[in-house]
Amino acid sequence: MKFLALISGGKDSFFNLQHCISQGHELIALGNLHPVVAGQDEIDSFMFQTVGHDVISSYAKCLDVPLYRQAITGLSSNQNLEYLYTKGDEIEDLFQLISHVQKTHPDLEAVSCGAILSHYQRTRVENVCGRLNLTSLTYLWQRDQNELMLEMCQAGLDARLVKVAAIGLNATHLGKLLNEVYPQLVRLNQMYQVHICGEGGEFETIVLDSPAFKHKRLEFTDQQVVKHSLDVIYLKFGVKVVEKQREDENVLALEAPPLLEENWREIYDNHQNQEQAIGKFEQTLDEQSLESPLPPPTNICETFNRLFINNLTPNETTDVSSLSLEEQTRNVFNRLIKILNENNLSLNDVQHVDLLLSEMASFNDVNKVYGSFFANIYLPPSRICVETNISTKLQLSCVVLKSKKKNMDNGNSIGTDKLGIHVRSRSFWGPQNIGPYSQSIVDANLTFKLASLSGQIPLIPATMELSTSGIFFNSILSMQHLSRVQNMVNVTNPAAIVCFITNLKALEFVRLTWSHYLENIGKSASENGLVIVEVKSLPRGANVEWGGFAFEEIQSMYEDEDDNDDDDEEEENGAEGSANETKIKHKVLSTSSKPLSSILETIEHKAVCSIAKATYNFHVAFTSDLEKIEQIMRVPELQVQIYASQPLKTISGEFIPVRKVYSHSGESFDFCVVCREELLSNK
Repeated sequence: MKFLALISGGKDSFFNLQHCISQGHELIALGNLHPVVAGQDEIDSFMFQTVGHDVISSYAKCLDVPLYRQAITGLSSNQNLEYLYTKGDEIEDLFQLISHVQKTHPDLEAVSCGAILSHYQRTRVENVCGRLNLTSLTYLWQRDQNELMLEMCQAGLDARLVKVAAIGLNATHLGKLLNEVYPQLVRLNQMYQVHICGEGGEFETIVLDSPAFKHKRLEFTDQQVVKHSLDVIYLKFGVKVVEKQREDENVLALEAPPLLEENWREIYDNHQNQEQAIGKFEQTLDEQSLESPLPPPTNICETFNRLFINNLTPNETTDVSSLSLEEQTRNVFNRLIKILNENNLSLNDVQHVDLLLSEMASFNDVNKVYGSFFANIYLPPSRICVETNISTKLQLSCVVLKSKKKNMDNGNSIGTDKLGIHVRSRSFWGPQNIGPYSQSIVDANLTFKLASLSGQIPLIPATMELSTSGIFFNSILSMQHLSRVQNMVNVTNPAAIVCFITNLKALEFVRLTWSHYLENIGKSASENGLVIVEVKSLPRGANVEWGGFAFEEIQSMYEDEDDNDDDDEEEENGAEGSANETKIKHKVLSTSSKPLSSILETIEHKAVCSIAKATYNFHVAFTSDLEKIEQIMRVPELQVQIYASQPLKTISGEFIPVRKVYSHSGESFDFCVVCREELLSNK
């Protein structure tokens, strides 16, 4: 892609520029925002480095591309993590800059940004790129800072410290090369947690030379130390452009970090011979699959904090056959919005969507309409999308979070901010979400966080191409994507995870991946919390997709210090007794634990994930007994998700017809139910 490089003069923007070129992208222009007042070196911007801005014009000569600049007239008005259009904000200056470059260069496709850890910086560049239909390129995103700094020191980047603002750094470090201050930065990191790459504002740099510079470089002409404040010292300097010998093209090329982390790579190396033994396989399965059932009835399950809308299809219209696919999709969304409105909710409250298609070939048409409804939604819901045997073109189910504002009268709400992660940039970290869905939406409660996890397929993050490796590698790569999302939102315990496959030969490798995942997280999660299902097809023709829900418990400061002394009593009393020990008043909405537990006792293959003293439970049960499934569906106020390879006479809950259902052990069943039991208010 042809790209614009946003540069501040610092190491990160130029090192990311070099990575962009190494990934095959073509630099066509530079962009920079600068203070309005000439000679003003230091301004309070949350977004842009301004020290050394006077040198920026020289970089156009070094890189032999045009430079476009825009004055920073706005303020850091919108300081939310995720950015939405805010009049008078400095990000609108960035929008004006990139808009001008796009008009001048209509072939512009992408924008380079040097964000490493800053969600604040990344989301703002993504917002502008999204509004202009451009791709954000952030190849430094989430890289290990020590590894990254070492690479910069070894990559021929001449970057000098020009501002220091951290303990252990002083005027003697100004003007020093990165490799000269690296040992000191490592020591400060070990002693005071100073960020090695300066991500906490500990220091700023200016680049004098880079392998990307063609025939010229910069040299200091004069230097003056300026004490801006008690803790901040910077270097005021001049530069001149000098000739340089063009470096070998191989010096410019940077090696991408390994696709798999070391622990995942090790498990793959230990078992790849098994993968090679089965060879390549076709994505399609045998034709012995559940015939397309009649459309399941739309039904709603309401609990104190959530609304589950199940099995929305376009079939309620008088003559669905006369509607185009786009019209059918709008029909589904209009029905969804009607239900939300009736419950005083909106699309902004949707946490997660399961989207089933009868043909994956229709994905683009459905997704176009889908995206139009979520286009202006702050952190759109996470999503899982598969092709399976349904009798309609599409089927949609969703989890909706009731507004915390409505529960404020209980005194239990912890805020109204929406939480999650929606990474739309190209990076080495994980696949960018081009579509209108987030990687994860986090439902934050008083005693726990519950994160929905979008389906992850084996895409190569740097290129967004589907991996052509074998099924085991692809299973591991997809799970690594999922695990990184969990780590990003700090919700790492699996509650109920589902793996979709398109061929039985994948089963053993999915099981190995799951086993290693549980070892990695080092927590006492049940192996039985995994559901493996075969479906017809997955997005992009992938052969595996991982998704589901994860949780993290929150220790309340109001809990009695002697709570641990009650553990034995709680075990004797069971989940209901434990919940009664909670010091916060809760409204009991369900008394379903006894009938549900009595049914589950008769099912051999099951798991329960009890969260926050059993105030919220995930039950996963495998069976081929139709009667037991129907008994579970009759339990009141219980959200049930049913994966079925056999037809059901009656359906209550979310119905997902599949070809086969497997437990973590590889045993085949006709059904799997995932029950979500909300016993108490936990907001």
